[in-house]
Amino acid sequence: MHDTGTGSTGNTAQPSRRTLLAAGAGVTAALAAAGPAYAVGAPDDRRLRALVSRMTLEEKVGQLFVMRVYGHSATAPDQADIDANLKEIGVRTAAELVATYRVGGIIYFAWAHNTRAPHQIADLSNGIQKASLDLPRGLPVLISTDQEHGIVARVGRPATLFPGAMAVGAGGSRSDARTLGRIAGAELRAMGIRQDYSPVADVNVNPANPVIGVRSFGADPRAVAALVAAEVGGYQGSGVAATAKHFPGHGDTNVDSHTGFPTITHSRELWEKLDAPPFRAAIAAGIDSIMTAHLMVPALDDSGDPATLSRPILTGILREKLGYDGVVVTDSLGMEGVRTKYGDDRVPVLALKAGVDQLLNPPDLDLAWNAVLTAVRGGELTEARLDASVLRILRLKEKLGLFRSPYVTQDGVDRTVGTRAHLAAADRIAERTTTLLVNEGRLLPLSRRRYPKVLVVGADPASPSGTTGPPTGVLAGALTGLGFTATALSTGTAPSAATIARAVAAARDADAVVAATYNVGAGSAQKTLVEQLAASGRPVVAVAIRNPYDVAQLPSAAACLAAYSWTDVELRAAARVIAGRVAPRGKLPVAVRRADDPEQVLYPIGYGLTY
Repeated sequence: MHDTGTGSTGNTAQPSRRTLLAAGAGVTAALAAAGPAYAVGAPDDRRLRALVSRMTLEEKVGQLFVMRVYGHSATAPDQADIDANLKEIGVRTAAELVATYRVGGIIYFAWAHNTRAPHQIADLSNGIQKASLDLPRGLPVLISTDQEHGIVARVGRPATLFPGAMAVGAGGSRSDARTLGRIAGAELRAMGIRQDYSPVADVNVNPANPVIGVRSFGADPRAVAALVAAEVGGYQGSGVAATAKHFPGHGDTNVDSHTGFPTITHSRELWEKLDAPPFRAAIAAGIDSIMTAHLMVPALDDSGDPATLSRPILTGILREKLGYDGVVVTDSLGMEGVRTKYGDDRVPVLALKAGVDQLLNPPDLDLAWNAVLTAVRGGELTEARLDASVLRILRLKEKLGLFRSPYVTQDGVDRTVGTRAHLAAADRIAERTTTLLVNEGRLLPLSRRRYPKVLVVGADPASPSGTTGPPTGVLAGALTGLGFTATALSTGTAPSAATIARAVAAARDADAVVAATYNVGAGSAQKTLVEQLAASGRPVVAVAIRNPYDVAQLPSAAACLAAYSWTDVELRAAARVIAGRVAPRGKLPVAVRRADDPEQVLYPIGYGLTY
């Protein structure tokens, strides 16, 4: 469950300049005892090593963890969030979390009520930084989130929301990918978020992939690599650490690692050709962090361990073969894929032994934190091993300017987040991604004179990414704004016979029908809906609002578009394409196979019509 609404901006007071100076005094004394202030992007290992040498073992262990915490405020969350924190973490607030465990990072989620509105997010970030910097030998906190855009984003409106990766893949523009990263990074940084778990570097070659899909740029490793590198450049040029995920590649699974333990059966040779190129490109682009995958790749490590816990994969391949020396962060340690073989006390220790630096979101922080502490005290892990990871984390914090400038301002939020120029850029990028796959009789662009009344039906999945939704309503509103008289009728992902009959009856009062489809399978009632609407004599325009593979199941539709997501920015762009305000320019970044013969390609990579 995700709370993606934007509420009150909060009324936490901004720290005064005197407070900021006092809060940072400990770090300043530790880092700048001799010499000038740090410059962003210029880590000084001598000073950072000296800082590490003065840390206690408990402080070092804390730096390795990136933890969730409930609440919109670091010190005064709602009572329900206090209760959730006490139940799951044993602390009341983010400030108590930092003080108790000295965590090096905190991850924001909408469902944890961290991301209600930009001003509130900035206040929360400042409160977390102050709580940490006020401690003895206090260090700045690296605040992170999953802001992939498209179907996965934690910060919603009024922040700028862009098309997701597969849509960007359909646009094929490295310039657009770089612009997305630059603008999205600037907005995150303005709110105090300095690490983004994006871009997805997985090459999605499996149409049945239940967890990656449209989160990937596509199925061509060279194209994916180019777009990954461009987006990395955009994010990091804005002072936010990008994170390529999920190493060594999650694009060919039919199991969701949140709920199971996937296996990738690629040979080592195939992995080198298919999965490795985007990660190589990210490393060449200077990627700040790489996230691991909770899956098994026997060709890379036949021990049966997930990649997150595999020394041959993380140290042997990622560190030694690919030459990566940046921060390695696990995917969430609460996911089933990393918990099937070992207990929650062993997972963090084994991840560190494999070569991980940051341990993300363990289900039981106290258990995990103490397990690492015990492993060092017992000799299973050396303190030198911890020092290596802590140094990488501090280098990243230094590069991002957190030692020099850990706080953000409300003025900075107002100047940066959701500006008119940023929103316009997102709309322009979206217009270049919509992909036209079928256009019988040149139905599109749809004529307002011939088809003035439009019925919009279809699936209405929960709105992602803090967008308005539902999809049928957004499409109908956009088409009305473009001169049509459009009405919305939600029919769901599995319409009943009665619902289909109601939609067909409603279509009799319309001149044309737009059907929003969502992951249509061979026996899907959505397919029946489109067939019966088409049989009524009204032309049907199908808009695939998630995976583009729907088109193979919809031969009765007169026109088919792929929008790649049901976020507002992509739905509005699809409406402008339908109305002819812009021409479709997207090209398929994945192949669509025939429904009756999956061995045969119906529409290849690069296919797309225009007018």
